[in-house]
Amino acid sequence: MLRIGAVSYLNTKPLIYGLAERLEGVGQLSLNLPSRLAEDLALGHLDVALIPSIEYFRGVGTRIVSDAAIACHGPVWSVRLLSRVPMGQIKRVALDEGSRTSAALAKILLFRCHGLKPESITLPMEATPEQMDADAILLIGDRAMHPPADTYAEIWDLGDRWCELTGLPFVFAMWVARSGIDTVNLGRILEAARDEGLAHLSEISATEAGPHGLTTNDLSRYFSQHLQFQLEAKQWEGLRLYRQYAEELGLLRASQANMLWTCGH
Repeated sequence: MLRIGAVSYLNTKPLIYGLAERLEGVGQLSLNLPSRLAEDLALGHLDVALIPSIEYFRGVGTRIVSDAAIACHGPVWSVRLLSRVPMGQIKRVALDEGSRTSAALAKILLFRCHGLKPESITLPMEATPEQMDADAILLIGDRAMHPPADTYAEIWDLGDRWCELTGLPFVFAMWVARSGIDTVNLGRILEAARDEGLAHLSEISATEAGPHGLTTNDLSRYFSQHLQFQLEAKQWEGLRLYRQYAEELGLLRASQANMLWTCGH
C-alpha cells in the first residue's frame, strides 16, 4: 500500500476530491503542511507526496508522477507578502513555516525587483503577524486569504508579482515519488481525481466556504480563476525559470542545482 501525502490547504481540495476512495487497495491518503510533506517524503515516511516545487529541486523525491499540480497565472490570492515599510526598504522578513516554495519565491522577487537579500525569520503556524518583529510577513494558504487588519505600506500577491516579472505561470506544488516506488497506475488515479474535482467545483465551494469564512462565490472564483491544476508547456517553462532564479540566488546547493531534470520535460 502506497503512503500518499497531500496538502491540507483549501487549494488542494479539487486535487483530492474522491481521491481516498480511488486509492482503495492502492494506497492511503494523509494530509499535512507542504513543508512537512517534503520532510516525510525525504525521510521515507511517505512514498508519494504533493510537495513544494523548490523541495523537488532540492532533491526531495526522484520523479514527478502526474500532471496534476497547484499553479497560478496571475493573482493567486492565497500567497501574500505584507510589508510595514515600502518593499524596497525591507530588512527583515518573517516567512510562513508552512511552505518553502513561497518562501523562496518571496526571496527571489525581493531580489529581482529591489536587489534585496533581507534577513529572514520563521513565522510559526501558531503565531500572528502582529507578534513578529519584522518589516514584512509572508502568509500562505488559508490565513493569507484573511489578511490581518493592520495597515501595511505594500501588499504583494506573489503569484501576480511573478507573472508581472516573467509573463509565466508559477507552480507551487506537484506530485513527486521517492526512489524505488512503483507508480505505474498512480498518475492516472491522481489525474482522474483532479478532473473529477474540477467537474465538482460548485459542490466543493459550497461545502468548504463557510468553515473558512468565505462565500461560495468567492471560493468558486478562487478555484476557477486564481488557480490552475495542470502542468502544461507554460507551467514547465515557469518551473525551469524558477529553478534558475533559485540557483542564481543561492537557494539551492551546488549538488542540488546540478540535479538531473527527471520529469521528462
